[in-house]
Amino acid sequence: MSADKLTWSDVHEIAFRLFEAEPDLDPLTLRFTDLRQKIISLEGFTSDPKDSNEGILEAIQMAWIDERED
Repeated sequence: MSADKLTWSDVHEIAFRLFEAEPDLDPLTLRFTDLRQKIISLEGFTSDPKDSNEGILEAIQMAWIDERED
């Protein structure tokens, strides 16, 4: 992964950045549509928003939960 570009496959980096941006937000309270919007709004995110799916969003959500627990 490039230091300044994020794609849907960068699950753990996306989760880390979401956690840094909103450390008090419980990712389980987000609808996937809201989670997707937060992801595509991240600086450096370059993937096509249409390429997301429930599996990718769930993986990012779970990784974000892991970040909160560490």
